[in-house]
Amino acid sequence: YQRRVHGTVLNRIIECSSRAMSSKPATPPPPPLVLMALSGAAASWGEFCTIPFDTAKVRLQIQDKANPTYSGVGDCLTKMYKQEGLKSYWRGVSAGIQRQCAFAPIRIGLYEPVRNFYAGDSKADPTILQRIAAGLTTSAIGITVASPTDVVKVRLQAEGRLPEGATRRYNGAIDAYKKIVRSEGVAGLWTGYGPNLLRNCIVNATELVAYDQSKQFYLHTVGMPDNILTHFASGLSAGLAATLLGSPVDVVKTRVMNARKDANGVPEYKGPVDCAMKMLKADGPLAFYKGFIPNFARIGSWNIVAWVTLEQLKQAYNRHNGTCQKPRERQA
Repeated sequence: YQRRVHGTVLNRIIECSSRAMSSKPATPPPPPLVLMALSGAAASWGEFCTIPFDTAKVRLQIQDKANPTYSGVGDCLTKMYKQEGLKSYWRGVSAGIQRQCAFAPIRIGLYEPVRNFYAGDSKADPTILQRIAAGLTTSAIGITVASPTDVVKVRLQAEGRLPEGATRRYNGAIDAYKKIVRSEGVAGLWTGYGPNLLRNCIVNATELVAYDQSKQFYLHTVGMPDNILTHFASGLSAGLAATLLGSPVDVVKTRVMNARKDANGVPEYKGPVDCAMKMLKADGPLAFYKGFIPNFARIGSWNIVAWVTLEQLKQAYNRHNGTCQKPRERQA
């Protein structure tokens, strides 16, 4: 009897595993240029929907620990609304969308072609190292192009912490670009490039690889169909992984980018290492995870919105061109 039960269970496991492994992704990728355009659109929509969390994260990261303005993300968003109005949630959104339009087509749109290039002629799925290499490559190229938009976005988001009556440094994204170039030179647009490059290589490569791996796990191992639920779960997994790994460098990047200069023109920090050491000495190791909750709220929600949107855009493109395959469950 035990043999019969064990045999039945084993056969059932093998049957389910075979069916799951044979379930291929239902959405074939569009051509590279189309995928780049769709990636920019999806990332921009994700930016618009989730930037309030990003603004709260920036303000929590740069506030003085000895005399904090906000007690948490909820308090920050509430005070922003009461003191500055609803529009304060989207301060810096123009620079944020500019960033996504410059960054996402490269780091997301080129990820699959670069991953497949590293995989070569092998018919097997790309390895985890090949996925990581592709994520690091496209993230590094993308952030080199888009770093000026990051500088402008962070500075605009930080403006709300100024005392009442104080003059704002910038009147918008275009004004910020002009004033930074005028006062700091063109190189000023790449202020904090080192920690920004490190942060984005860690966070964005993690997002790409975690989403890619999670989606393959849900499709091939769990046997889920290629639908919104799978994309949602994969995006959430990617957001959590990216937040855990990227928070420390994200805090350092934000502080270096927003650092002010004294009367003699000496910046607050000499560089990312100096910033990290001063943070560790003044606030302890937990300072590197300041704003973790809004950071996760931001990265997690962005990954869900952007990836779900991108997958829907890919399916819509394929339907329009008559190349979309129906999920196996519907074909049966």
